[in-house]
Amino acid sequence: MSFSSRNPATGEILERFDAHTPAHIEERIHIAAHTQQSWKHVPFGERSALMYRAAAALESGREEYARTISLEMGKPVTQARAEIEKCAWVCRFYADEAERMLTKERLESDGSESYVRFDPLGVVLAVMPWNFPFWQVFRFAAPALMAGNTALLKHASNVPRCALHIEKVFSEAGFPDGCFSTLLIPADAVQGVIDHPEVAAVTLTGSEYAGSQVASKAGARLKKSVLELGGSDPFIVLADADVQRAAKTAAAARMLNTGQSCIAAKRFIVEAPVYERFLSEFVSAVAGMRVGDPLDDATEIGSMAREDLLLELDVQVRRSVEMGARILLGGQRLDRPGAFYAPTVMDQLTPEMPVLSEETFGPVAAVIAVDDVDAAVAAANATEFGLGASVWTEDRVRATDMARRIDAGCVFINGMVKSDPRLPFGGVKKSGYGRELSQYGIREFVNIKTVWIG
Repeated sequence: MSFSSRNPATGEILERFDAHTPAHIEERIHIAAHTQQSWKHVPFGERSALMYRAAAALESGREEYARTISLEMGKPVTQARAEIEKCAWVCRFYADEAERMLTKERLESDGSESYVRFDPLGVVLAVMPWNFPFWQVFRFAAPALMAGNTALLKHASNVPRCALHIEKVFSEAGFPDGCFSTLLIPADAVQGVIDHPEVAAVTLTGSEYAGSQVASKAGARLKKSVLELGGSDPFIVLADADVQRAAKTAAAARMLNTGQSCIAAKRFIVEAPVYERFLSEFVSAVAGMRVGDPLDDATEIGSMAREDLLLELDVQVRRSVEMGARILLGGQRLDRPGAFYAPTVMDQLTPEMPVLSEETFGPVAAVIAVDDVDAAVAAANATEFGLGASVWTEDRVRATDMARRIDAGCVFINGMVKSDPRLPFGGVKKSGYGRELSQYGIREFVNIKTVWIG
């Protein structure tokens, strides 16, 4: 079997890669397990020095890595550069903070001394998506490695060169062989890796279906799993909000990465008194964004990552229109080579329409009006997902109360939902479980071990 790297903006096949054989997979798992036995004893200072070198390697290779991201999945190159810079940030963050986060904690008990220590679990498998092909990996790998684990990466099959570049970063930084390894394997080979006795845990970022499959396989082996899945994030604009700023941010929040982000704003819930004004400002902001060649620095919206994803999105739009939705902007693929879909804004929506009831993964925005705050919260929670939410209002007390009531892993007030190494990241309901980033993320793949001394 082989993997193809295909440029979605042109349809051109860039490279082909042979899949790893079962013997090669076994060897890589064994080396990762063997390395972990010594890596877990390496002092934090030495791990930090290596992680700093990984950050430097990312920055020195920024242009090459950003270009590869754009070529393999269509991200505008300016956003791809920002992705690489963010990966360097997360490396330095955990290089600085991991030892403090994992310092043993003394607790009161009936013993003469008792404390909790945080020991690594072992080899952790990461099953990662294509939409942020570097960031999703580094936000797992930096804390996992700093905690003393070793990592195996099964990346999305359409970004194999990105996967190999990431392995190269850790190798060039001087990490021991086996600390971080890429497995070029198809999805149906993941179960065998999870089953392997030398693999301790698994984390996945991806679709609800993929998450349920991985969780069931890990659960059957009683192995720890962390899942970061889909989202249908609400973006709530109340009557007292700065509507112009909210609309401008809303356009960026929906169209970043061509709308292919789990934490992209997808459902725009607007209080009735400012609905028409917001809609006008929002449509204008989206219409002003430049669609084009992902390698052009002027491009703000690139191609979608794959042809099949574009077709799925178009079906969601067309089904919603058949049910009575109105298209205010876009609504079709663009008449040009590649997987380009027009930036789209829709209204006159009802809850059963696909663009509201399902996750849309592309440049399509759904806008609805509500009568008041309670209706806004109800609409925000009317989804199977619970990843992020954004609330826009000048009333801080009301905003913080809404943050309490909204079912989501994170709520941003007067700002766009984003991931930040300093803040925990993850969701509830069908958006998954567990957390990445911050001290909560690094403690997902450790043994929280109680020590009691009589």
